[in-house]
Amino acid sequence: MSNLELPVLGQDDAVACCSPMVREPLGEEAAADLAKMFKALSDPVRLRLLSLIASHEGGEACVCDLTGPFDVSQPTISHHLKVLREAGLVGSERRGTWVYYWVLPAALARLSALLQAPAATAAVPAGGAR
Repeated sequence: MSNLELPVLGQDDAVACCSPMVREPLGEEAAADLAKMFKALSDPVRLRLLSLIASHEGGEACVCDLTGPFDVSQPTISHHLKVLREAGLVGSERRGTWVYYWVLPAALARLSALLQAPAATAAVPAGGAR
């Protein structure tokens, strides 16, 4: 057997471009893009929609499966899905009468990488202050 290092496949450039905030400040363009994503997720209905889509069997959900759990109208659900799509958090495709949605893993990885705290700063003393 060889001791050669193998490249890791499937890593996304979107993750590599965004160092955690604790290491270096965000540039203006990256901050604007990320703010759009966080703003989209700041609404409880959109956050639940994203969770429903991500946890749906097969990793994608028909819009017909997304309207039941909410006390809002179908046009309101469509609006929230449009906001998630425009923020780059979900992808979609029309299939016949229905539109199917799936979470874009690169977008979640980008948000996650930004908020990832280094191990040295992960533990915060009681009271939350340093």
